[in-house]
Amino acid sequence: MSIVKQLDKRSGITYAYESISRWDKEKKQSRSTRRLIGRVDEESGEIKLTDGRCRKEASGSQELNKVKRGRVPSLIVSRQFYGATYLLDKIGEKIGVIDDLRACFPDNYKMIQSIAYFLILEESNPLFRFSRWGRMHRHPYGDDIASQRSSELFAGITEEQKHNFFRLQGKRRSQDEYWAYDSTSISSYSECLNQVRHGKNKDNDRLPQINLLLLFGQKSNLPFYYRKLGGNIPDVKTMRVLLRDLDMPGYPKVKLVTDRGFYSTDNVNGLNRDHVKFLMSASTTLSFVKKAIESVKDSMCDWSRYDDKYDLYTYTQTIEWDYLQDRPYKGDTLKENRRMYLHLYYNAEKAVEDGRKFNLRMIDLQQELMSGKRKAEHEKDYGKYFEVKHTPVRGVRVIPRQAAMAQAKSRFGFFVLLSNEIRTSRMALEIYRNKDVVEKAFGNIKERLNGKRMLVSSVASLEGKLFVEFIALIYLSYIKKQMSEKNLFRQYTIQGLLDEVDLIECFTEPGKSLTVGEVLQKQRQLFKDMDVLPPDTVASL
Repeated sequence: MSIVKQLDKRSGITYAYESISRWDKEKKQSRSTRRLIGRVDEESGEIKLTDGRCRKEASGSQELNKVKRGRVPSLIVSRQFYGATYLLDKIGEKIGVIDDLRACFPDNYKMIQSIAYFLILEESNPLFRFSRWGRMHRHPYGDDIASQRSSELFAGITEEQKHNFFRLQGKRRSQDEYWAYDSTSISSYSECLNQVRHGKNKDNDRLPQINLLLLFGQKSNLPFYYRKLGGNIPDVKTMRVLLRDLDMPGYPKVKLVTDRGFYSTDNVNGLNRDHVKFLMSASTTLSFVKKAIESVKDSMCDWSRYDDKYDLYTYTQTIEWDYLQDRPYKGDTLKENRRMYLHLYYNAEKAVEDGRKFNLRMIDLQQELMSGKRKAEHEKDYGKYFEVKHTPVRGVRVIPRQAAMAQAKSRFGFFVLLSNEIRTSRMALEIYRNKDVVEKAFGNIKERLNGKRMLVSSVASLEGKLFVEFIALIYLSYIKKQMSEKNLFRQYTIQGLLDEVDLIECFTEPGKSLTVGEVLQKQRQLFKDMDVLPPDTVASL
């Protein structure tokens, strides 16, 4: 038995019903019966007995409202799990998510919170199970959210509301931190979404996909911007739109860190043009990188270049970048040199692994050529590494191009970072390695938040669901950061920690303040580690 509250849109009155669940043996389904109890007072939240039309019988009105001695009738008392949702409430207050949601979604922010809480605490369960979860937990919305209501919510979230939220969150980020920028692919079965396309799937999934771009603060470890785009759009094409989206009031000075999928001459020129500080991984096959490696490879393993913290060899070279900027307003192209820093890193273990993978790949290419089963995507490598001859006597002869192979091997074990601000190789590597917060966030989206395959049938629903999952990701990112700083992963997973505090109950009675159940010492310590006061402490203040 549970208490269900429902708003009558015609009268604006919220009624309370007693809901009793039972099992239908014939239909083999769960059924529920509702009985009207009364109306809910807007200010106090108290349930006042009524016949549903706001009329009380004159003769018995005083008796109905009279508080009798003894226990309060059980049908107007609720007992719910409270610890985990309380923790999320306090995290949302602390990092400003609730204030920003309230500002951007004044009518629906509590519903967004509750769905986000469900996605976090139920870990991969589909949203149609919200009703059961909502009855058992105290949450911001305080009522059931049926599938139709959640679909309406998703479809009603607008681009203007989302961008206002991104702007408000951007104001809360440190002005001197780098922002990690990366993308992932999310597969979809839907044939109705116009951006679902086949592309380079990062999970090696053969389904069509959409791409999701995410921006993270590297000091805060919190996301504050994302964008959805077509599944066939490569990373390198997204930088210009990102810079345009970030060129709005409220964002601090932009500093980006990206992987080599975003490298292109146009992107580097664009970042310099917009005065954006950046740290970017680049391919060792680029001509200026090859030249730098060739100039230092004989002395790269000198002891003076060894970094004991990361167990590799480092070298930084100042280079002159050939900057180009088309100026339509002047009808010319600006050409000048810009100083940049090229950081080289060499790892002996990586060199061995690169060599092993290269040898296996050469064997595969050779066999494809010998058998005549050539693959279109390998044609470039065929011509680069092999010479193929056909003779009447010997048939097909595949001759390796040793010089090309040797040149490729000379770069094994190297990786490079390019920056227009960071001068030291160690600092550049520290900042770049922190970029894994984005990769781990994508794991949270796909696995914990049930986002590996988006089971929606309309663009509007997809946009709204992604936004609510993004809100959930902010909370998860905060929890993960605190757990890492307090070394809690030795004892708990994220789900294990949430399950531990979720056991704390709360009790509500008409006319009385919320009562929190027992809080164990280990639960109290977890709240402290999350930088949140325990719920019984707050209740007693």
